Amino acid sequence: MTKIAVRGTAGALLLLVAATGPFAAPEAAKDGPPVVPPRAGKREVIKLFNGKDLKGWVGHEKYWSVKDDMIVGKNTEKVPVSTYLLTKQKFSDFRLVFEGKLAKSEMHSGIALWGRIAPDKGDKYTYAGHLVMFPSDYGFFDLYGRAMIHGNAAKAKKVGKQHDWNKMEILAQGNRIRFVLNGVLISDWRDPKPETIKEAPIGLQLHSNNVPQEVQFKGLTLETFPEDKLTTLKPASPKE
Repeated sequence: MTKIAVRGTAGALLLLVAATGPFAAPEAAKDGPPVVPPRAGKREVIKLFNGKDLKGWVGHEKYWSVKDDMIVGKNTEKVPVSTYLLTKQKFSDFRLVFEGKLAKSEMHSGIALWGRIAPDKGDKYTYAGHLVMFPSDYGFFDLYGRAMIHGNAAKAKKVGKQHDWNKMEILAQGNRIRFVLNGVLISDWRDPKPETIKEAPIGLQLHSNNVPQEVQFKGLTLETFPEDKLTTLKPASPKE
């Protein structure tokens, strides 16, 4: 993984020092879920994928490979338990910008975060925690937990592409996840149970399936402890 320091206008490294530790207590909310503010830490840009090999990642070699500057997850036989290509590094607050494509089958893939590697669930590289799903079935899912925790398919399917490249941005801060799909904000959601959130690896999903499937990923640029803004939104249309 390649790391790039983010510098401010004065050329100084932007270092954010946590005053109360990495997981501060949530603020009380009158209505809706509690508000956990963004955590503080060192801001840096990390290229999770170097375009050549899977350095910095772990997963089943029989499923994951690199081809034409893409990470490819592929199976020809049954996948009994959803399996993941996992970062060796753990993350809490981050912005992840990437492109994903479902090349074969109709089963969704996704990005796993804020959880744990769960070999006790039947696969050395399966995951328990949050999952941002795409395409086919969009939404946020709590793997081996609460199941579907946020639905957004009605909005996402209007702008998502089933078998072509989708550009996505995931902004995860505090207990808040924002999801941008092809320039459109699809979700802005807070987890009502912030105690479930962990600093954890990020995982690319190859879903359990009885039929052959293929998912592809490219880009995969991550920024730790990012600014509280979205970077891939399309400009708003002028009002008439």
